[in-house]
Formats: sequence, structure tokens, C-alpha cells
Amino acid sequence: MESYLLDWANLLLRWLHVITAIAWVGSSFYFVFLDSSLTPPVDEDLKRQGVSGELWAVHGGGFYHPVKFAVAPPKLPQHLHWFYWESYTTWLSGFALFSISYLWNAGSYLVDKSLMDWSPLAAGATAVGFMVVFWLAYDVVCRVFGDREKGDAIVGALAAVLVAVASWLACHWYPGRAAFLLVGAMIATAMSANVLFWIIPGQRKVVAAIREGRPVDPIHGKRGKQRSVHNTYFTLPVLLAMLSNHYSFLWSHPRNWVVLVLLMFAGAAIRQFFVLRHGWKLGRNRHPLPYAAVGIAAIVATAIWLSPAPGTAAVAPGAPKVAGYAQVKTILEQRCYQCHGAQLQMKNVRLDSPEALSQHAASVYQQTVVTRLMPLNNATGLTEQERAVVGQWFRDGAKVD
Repeated sequence: MESYLLDWANLLLRWLHVITAIAWVGSSFYFVFLDSSLTPPVDEDLKRQGVSGELWAVHGGGFYHPVKFAVAPPKLPQHLHWFYWESYTTWLSGFALFSISYLWNAGSYLVDKSLMDWSPLAAGATAVGFMVVFWLAYDVVCRVFGDREKGDAIVGALAAVLVAVASWLACHWYPGRAAFLLVGAMIATAMSANVLFWIIPGQRKVVAAIREGRPVDPIHGKRGKQRSVHNTYFTLPVLLAMLSNHYSFLWSHPRNWVVLVLLMFAGAAIRQFFVLRHGWKLGRNRHPLPYAAVGIAAIVATAIWLSPAPGTAAVAPGAPKVAGYAQVKTILEQRCYQCHGAQLQMKNVRLDSPEALSQHAASVYQQTVVTRLMPLNNATGLTEQERAVVGQWFRDGAKVD
């Protein structure tokens, strides 16, 4: 029953997480586009009001005319829309999902004794520590270097170093699947912390100054903009890390941390292309195609690097010519019944009868031979020869008689 309820919690939290992430990323991408596409106002009245940029757009049968005030409008309306619940809800739902999926079963999902022989509690506490420490280190970098000459470039370079170091540590301490997800959660935590500790407080100070008739300090807008720009470059690397758990060929590689860093770099480079593309159309910068080319080249190079040797994908080395149910049953008894037998049925999967195995045959083949996800972290020591037997049994028709 506990497994069933956890599955429902996982489904609903994942659904909420995806919905709110779409809202957050969508609004973030829109405002980056808007800032890059604004042109100086033509109307004299807009100039007198202090408008620094405007955009005419058509969508859904209507025409829209957003304008931007450089520091503050002459008068604030009673109602302002604040963009922060998208961020907070995305992080809260994501952390809840991480808690029930990984922290709740840290011994299975976060501990690989061949990498680090520690307790589930220590593994879980360190995982949370990853998020906190990365945010603190990144925030210090921004505070120290953000306002200097060429500060954005310095902060960007140091943030990339922090991400690379964290990726190396995560992949040496945690199973690859958990390590990739943890790095994504770590960066996403910094993104939401930017909103919570810098962007929204700065905006509140600006609004309070306007309503009270005090001069507005432009530093709040500058700092908020800086953190917002960081968030937009973090977005594609985070999405890559979150999606990677479906693709074991990424995180199961012996140099998985290099794979992660390369793909996150590719995401940031491609995001740079889209950020600059709108400015290029208005003649503000050179064509950003080289950034996209570098990102695509990194992906292609990684794909070539990870590609299996010719002939290895068809039939695994050591595969028998014929494999029957008796052979597979012996393997399942030793390696799989602990979690999928009479006493326990993780994910509501039971394999200790011919009928149950027949029902889940395709999943067993997919999880043990193709993606190699099971057993989790290979905790029961399933050998390559045994995987080959399961694979041959499935190719022979998955017979259970």
C-alpha cells in the first residue's frame, strides 16, 4: 500500500512540477525576448513618461503594446502582477518530488557502495547540502565580482567552474542517475534563490520607494536583472539534467561527469544563441549562429564519443544461443525477488510466478538489458552474463513454460 501511495504522490507532484516549470520558464523566456526586442519609443508622450523601450506584437487575434520604463513609471497602478509564485511552486514541488523519490529511499537511490560506502542518512543530508553550498558559493561569486568591470564574464566563468566541480563530486559520490538529477536540482535551487533573495526583494524596494515618493535606487533593478540573466542561462542545463534520468547511456558512462558538463555547456551555448538572436534582428549585435554551432558541435561530439562499438548492441557478449525460463527464474530468484517477490513488490511489480513474469517480460528486458536501470545501482550484483541470459530469453519469445 505504501508503494501505491508513493506512486500517486510521485505522479501528482511530477505533474504539478512540470506545469509550474512551464509557467516559470515560459515567463522567463518571454521577458528575455521582450528586453532583447524593445526599441526606443517613437511617441513623444511615451518619451516624456520615461519609457525606454516598446514593442508592438500580434497574438491570438489581438494587438499588444508592452512598454518598459528604465527606472520607474510616473505613477504606479494599484494592481501589479508579480512573477514569483511560478518559481517558488516549481522549486517546492521539485524538492517534494526529490524527497519522496530519492530521500525517502536514499539507501536504494542515493547509495552505491562501490562509489561511497555511507549511510542513507549521510547520503541524503549531503545531497541537500549540495543545493545549499552551491547557492552560497555562487552568491558569494556574484557579490564579489558582479559589480566589477567585465563582472558578468567573470561571474559566468566562475559559475561554470562551480558547476563542473559539483558535477565531478556528485558523479563520484552518487550513482550516475541520482548525480545528474542532483546537479540539476542544485542549479534549480540557485535559480529560485535568486528570485527569493534578490529579484523580488529588489523589486519590492523599488515599488515602496515609488509609492512613498522617494528617489529610486537603480542598483536594485541592475542586480535583479543580473540574476535574472543568470537564470535564463541556467535553464537549459537544468532541463537536460532533469531529463537525463530516462537515458542511462548518459549517466552510466565511466566519465559521466564529463558527459554532464559537456551537455550543460551545449545547453548554455544554444541559449546564448536565442538570447542574442532578437538583438541581431535589430542590428544590436553580430549574428549569434556561432554559439548555436558550438552547442550543436558539443552534442554531436558527445554522441560520437558515447556511441557503442559496432556490433555490441545487437547481442551482448557472452549471450547463450538459447535461454529458457528455468535459467531466467534462477537469476530472478537471486537478483530480483528481494524487491519484486512475495514479500515486497516495488512499483507494484511482482516476478515470482510464470504469469507475473510473462506480464512484465518486456519491462524486465528493458530495465535489465536495454537501459540497465535494474537492479538499482546493481545492488544485488547482476552480472553481465546474467543480463545476456535475460536478453536472449526475451529474444527467444519470453516463454514461461
